[in-house]
Amino acid sequence: MSIIGPPRLAEIATQVFAAPGTVSVWCGSLTGPAALSVRAEEPHYAASTMKAAILAALYRAGASGELDLGAEVPVHNDFESAVGGAARFGLRQSYDQDDDVWARIGQTATLRWLATHMIVRSSNLATNLVLEHVGRGRVNEAWNLVGATGSVLGRGIEDSAARSAGITNLVTAADLAALFAAIARGAAGADALAAPDVCTSMLEILLAQEHREDLATGLPPGTRIAHKNGWVDGVRHGAGVVFPDDAPPYVIVVCATTEWAHDEAGNDEACRLIAAVSAAAWADRHSLGSAGQLGSAGQ
Repeated sequence: MSIIGPPRLAEIATQVFAAPGTVSVWCGSLTGPAALSVRAEEPHYAASTMKAAILAALYRAGASGELDLGAEVPVHNDFESAVGGAARFGLRQSYDQDDDVWARIGQTATLRWLATHMIVRSSNLATNLVLEHVGRGRVNEAWNLVGATGSVLGRGIEDSAARSAGITNLVTAADLAALFAAIARGAAGADALAAPDVCTSMLEILLAQEHREDLATGLPPGTRIAHKNGWVDGVRHGAGVVFPDDAPPYVIVVCATTEWAHDEAGNDEACRLIAAVSAAAWADRHSLGSAGQLGSAGQ
């Protein structure tokens, strides 16, 4: 297969196509088109990348006055299923990333604090608490506003009744790219997702991400990246906006549903592939804004 385009991205595309399972990539400028688009419309189980859409929905609701992000809300581990009439469910602390949220059970926290922990430490408990107040409808409205065609939030985390009923959370690389690009453009006053100050607040949370074992690993130390990753056994995704000092910002998303991904510490072949794609994009950063599309869905 011959691929024409920025040299490092063209080279890494062959590795993406050769990987087991389904690996999708979208990489390009904040306004597109993609410099690399590989199976970008293919749906994947969302894992924790769904949390970026929940963040967008929360901050939009806060800006409209529907929710008060500074309001103290109860912290609990007892949630309504997406399946009507099903028993309420709880989460496992051992399956979470942030003991600080669990330490507040029986107390309160602000929605803003919970949203920060949902992204920065990928707290599952914080996610379900925020989703309880935001609602699935607002999250899917945020997806619709950025033009998503294959992404949906159907249930909270560990809602086993909904999972058994076939209700799930999906993303595509193209949709995640659209969401992150909209947040970054909005922070510059150039997008309708939310007002510039609202998008700036979201961007600051995404910039503080502590899980840096995939996309960030492929970048030079100290490079600013506003991102969210997600993983379960068989799935590893990374989505974000990179802010080089010497080139315009660019969006990069890699979604990998593959036997290379393991629900462990992030030291697996899937992480290494995502880091390699990130490194290739960094090497080609000066040409991302003018590059043509490489690859296509289904190749």
